[in-house]
Amino acid sequence: MTALRHVLLACLSAALVWSVALFLAIGTAREELDQTLLLTTRAVEAEIDRLRALPAVAAEDARVREALSGTGSLEDANAYLELVADRTGADELFLIDPSGETIAASNWNEPGSFVGQNYAFRPYFQDALATGRGQFYAIGVTTGVPGYFLSARVDIGDSVGVMVVKLDLRPLQETWRAAEADVAMADEHGVVFLSARPEWQYRPLLGLSPETLDHLVATRAYEGVGLGETAPLLSGPPDGIDARGDGWIARLGPVVATGGQVIAARPMRGLHVIALGWAALAALATLAVAATLKGIEQRRQIIAMRLSQSERLEAMVVKRTEDLAREIEARKQAETDLRTAQEALIHTEKMAAMGRMSAAIVHEISQPLAAMEATLSAAELGLGSDDGKTSGRIGKARDMIRRMQRTTKHLKSFARKDTVELNRIDLRAPVQSALDLVQPRAKALGVAPIVQMPTDPVCVMAGSIRMEQVLANLLLNALDAVETTTRPEVGVTLSVEGTTAVIKVRDNGIGIGEEVLPRVADPFFSTKQAGEGLGLGLAICKVILADFSGTLDIRSTPQVGTQVILSVPIASFGDETT
Repeated sequence: MTALRHVLLACLSAALVWSVALFLAIGTAREELDQTLLLTTRAVEAEIDRLRALPAVAAEDARVREALSGTGSLEDANAYLELVADRTGADELFLIDPSGETIAASNWNEPGSFVGQNYAFRPYFQDALATGRGQFYAIGVTTGVPGYFLSARVDIGDSVGVMVVKLDLRPLQETWRAAEADVAMADEHGVVFLSARPEWQYRPLLGLSPETLDHLVATRAYEGVGLGETAPLLSGPPDGIDARGDGWIARLGPVVATGGQVIAARPMRGLHVIALGWAALAALATLAVAATLKGIEQRRQIIAMRLSQSERLEAMVVKRTEDLAREIEARKQAETDLRTAQEALIHTEKMAAMGRMSAAIVHEISQPLAAMEATLSAAELGLGSDDGKTSGRIGKARDMIRRMQRTTKHLKSFARKDTVELNRIDLRAPVQSALDLVQPRAKALGVAPIVQMPTDPVCVMAGSIRMEQVLANLLLNALDAVETTTRPEVGVTLSVEGTTAVIKVRDNGIGIGEEVLPRVADPFFSTKQAGEGLGLGLAICKVILADFSGTLDIRSTPQVGTQVILSVPIASFGDETT
């Protein structure tokens, strides 16, 4: 396909160069033809002007004037004209009387003499009588030899005559033919009478009108050549001085001395050969350039391919290096994860052991604590009304014992795996009960929780008391978070999202740091000060919600607040107890 494009490009280049080369060759040929025209015109004019004054000069001789007036000897006039023609190189020199008859001639003693011939029909005779001078090219009716005739009127008193000189221009024609110059000369009617090409002679440049043909017949200018039967030389009217014929171009130039034209021609075949040569060179040059460019492109492609292979190899090395680096990093991460897992396992074992110990401790101290609380209650009842200080001390001791009992109760709830009984409950009831339980704490902090609940029941499968425990725990955490806030706010929202009941407990407290947020629901983890909490509240909430197929999600932003989201599936129609 590429080779075909190169061939088409070479053909296009050859056609373009051929057109340009032919145009330039024609331009050069026209310049050369103009030089030929100039030289030919000057040669013709010089040849004619050489004898132009001869008729008038020869007519001044007394022998010619006496012969014309009838007072002198015709023999003397003939001898004079013969001498002058020989000395000047004229072809013939002859004298015509007013009737058109030749009375003396330089060829008086030769066969085909002009003496006694009547040339009144010739234009050179008529023009000389009318204007004083005349000129005309014609084939001689007496000798059959073509020639160019120059004439001058001779005035002798009442006598009038015409002196005529005949020039033979055939030597010019022979010179043109010897030089192989395509040159021709036409008369004022456009008829070629001299030509380097024999086939052009006595042919018109363009078609002759009937009037012109009649005139040429009347003057017997080209008698015997069948002028009306020959085809024109030019293929169309000239474009200024440019002309074209069958396979040649020409330039036309006027000859002022004769009133005719000189034609300089050039065959188109040579110009076509020149243009074809340039076109062939252009095609070869185009193919050579295309081949060179193709070679350069192939070399570039080879270099690019080698560079690409090197780049791919380097990329493979880099990729393999990166893979090895990732493998090393993965191994390091795996080792780190393994150590972390081992540490977590150890921590889990510790927590499990602590849980078992806590359960045992709770079991051991729960009964003594109950007994102590009962003893203190009895002691308080036996005090008198005036023993206020002792009553206060006993009250504080009972508060501390109750706190310890609550702690042991939490630990029992966390450690015990009870059988969960699920009932169809309306979540609005545990929400309201939890709010009532934390109301004293909220009032002490000056907080009025903002509650948003739907008017329709929101039924789920859960335990009302345990759900109340979860919500109360979350509300107490929220109240603890806003304890130091300038304008504390706590809100509870109950809504239904699709098939899920959602409870949101929010506050504008101090929030939870990002680094500890994932651990706040772990057992025994607490952000409160030592002695204020065991870190079991959220862990118990998650366990309780898991029994209800629910989830707990904690979202917090430090210094902005915390939002805890509880999600529990909506009870299906017909669910009552599980």
